[in-house]
Formats: sequence, C-alpha cells, structure tokens
Amino acid sequence: MATTSEKKKLVFVTGNKNKLAEVQSIFKDVIDIDSHKVDLPELQGTSQDIAAQKCKMAADIIQGPCITEDTCLCFNAMNGLPGPYIKWFHESVGLDGLNKMLVGFDDKSGYALCTIAYCEGPGHEPVIFEGITKGNIVPARGPTYFGWDPVFQPEGFDQTYAEMPKDIKNTISHRFRALEKLKAYFLD
Repeated sequence: MATTSEKKKLVFVTGNKNKLAEVQSIFKDVIDIDSHKVDLPELQGTSQDIAAQKCKMAADIIQGPCITEDTCLCFNAMNGLPGPYIKWFHESVGLDGLNKMLVGFDDKSGYALCTIAYCEGPGHEPVIFEGITKGNIVPARGPTYFGWDPVFQPEGFDQTYAEMPKDIKNTISHRFRALEKLKAYFLD
C-alpha cells in the first residue's frame, strides 16, 4: 500500500454526516475519504441492485471514482423486510412503529446489512461489498440522531448501536464489515 502521504483518495457519495464520519473513522489509516452529495433517484430492488445503480449514476455525475452505500434493517420474521426501504419505514412510523411491526411475531431477530458499491468512474461496472451484523429489534434505547440505531441490538451485546461508544460500533457494525472488504480490495 502507498505511504501515508500517497494515500488513495475516494469520494463517498452521501449527504449523511453520520455515515461520512463512520466511513472516515474506519478508513482513517488507508484512504482519504471526502464526501459529495448528489441527488440520485430513489431506486427499488435488492440492496445490491440499488447500490450498484446508485454508484454507476454517481460516478457519471462526479466524473470519477466513488463509493455509495445502501443500508438495510431486515426483520427475520418478515423475510427480510423492511430491508432497503427502512429509511421510508422509519420516517413514516418512527422507532416505536418499527417495533410495532413485529407485534404478533415471536421472532424479534434481524440483521443490519450494508452494501457498498465502488465504481472506478464513468463507463465502469461497480464492485459490490456487503457486511452483515446479526441482532435483535428492541424498544428504542439511546440517542435518536442516527436513524434506526436505537432499535438494533447486535448479537452478543447488551447495548443498541445508539448506546454503544462509536469506537466499539465501528469495529462490529454492518458498515464496518462491508468497508473491511472494500479496504482489502484496495490493498490487494
């Protein structure tokens, strides 16, 4: 890998400052991450399809290499829903509503899925990297400034993502696991 002064630079296409801070923290010793907010259409499909399409469009707009991300919260009792539509469910029903969606189900387990797409630039096909963290959907606990983090408690922990110190979350999260795969891709 290049020396620190020769670190690769990469644009993360996002307008979410919390996601940007996590990605910059995870990549701090390997890649300089800058952000660029691009208004992209809301797509439907699988997380992989959405991430790849968003990344290809973003690379065309910024005329260079970039990464995009699609984050899902998947309920096992609902065969993976709300999945890539979690943002809209969360905005529509709130954190309490996400829990109410599982009323009547014995299974409160789920998983957080992060799909990162990397595109070298216009005309290139994106490469996909996924990370999964298993856990449970619980009543909201902790600060509410970062999406659905207060209702997701990772397996093996007694805190939700929202309650965890960032340095712990950034070593076990779905985003961390996907970014580790992307990091390995750059280091090969």
